[in-house]
Amino acid sequence: MTEHQQQPSAEQSAPFETPTETSFETVELATYTPEDWRGIVGEEPDPVGIAHLELTWRPKEQHLGLRAGERLVAHAGWVEVPVELGGRVLRVAGLGGVAVAPDLRRRGLAGTVVTAAMAHARAAGLTHGLLFCWPRLFPLYGGLGWQQVAGGVRIEQPDGPIAMPMSAMWAPLADGAEWSEGEVRLRSLPF
Repeated sequence: MTEHQQQPSAEQSAPFETPTETSFETVELATYTPEDWRGIVGEEPDPVGIAHLELTWRPKEQHLGLRAGERLVAHAGWVEVPVELGGRVLRVAGLGGVAVAPDLRRRGLAGTVVTAAMAHARAAGLTHGLLFCWPRLFPLYGGLGWQQVAGGVRIEQPDGPIAMPMSAMWAPLADGAEWSEGEVRLRSLPF
């Protein structure tokens, strides 16, 4: 194993195509409420499968969405967080809250909104993205240039740091961005 893992250029295009039968507009959202979330995912009680974890989550501060007319059909949020990696602290874009309306899934919209959110984070000067997900989503995020973080991540919780029970992935947001192997510590609540 090498000490560093390097990804291809952060500027490469995503392999997802926006469906042509409906026009989708990428929008920066000034606010994103629980009602907006429910408007996208519908009445699914736990669409991400995280309720059983009983974790305290940090809200996202930046929100990107896709609209089909007046309807918000997809969302991805991010927040700048400190991550201790290989003895240094990086400021990274913590991606979360990715959602696509059930009737529009499997059409590349998640890829479109995630790519837009990370472009927004890159424009803010961040060089790395970090997300937490279940293994069934590795193909989706892997297709967008994200790579699994080996060894897991320690996260903050109100009672102290714990091992994150979900898998983590990272992506370069700048050319030459690397992710050192070794212990990863999120110095924040998860997002």
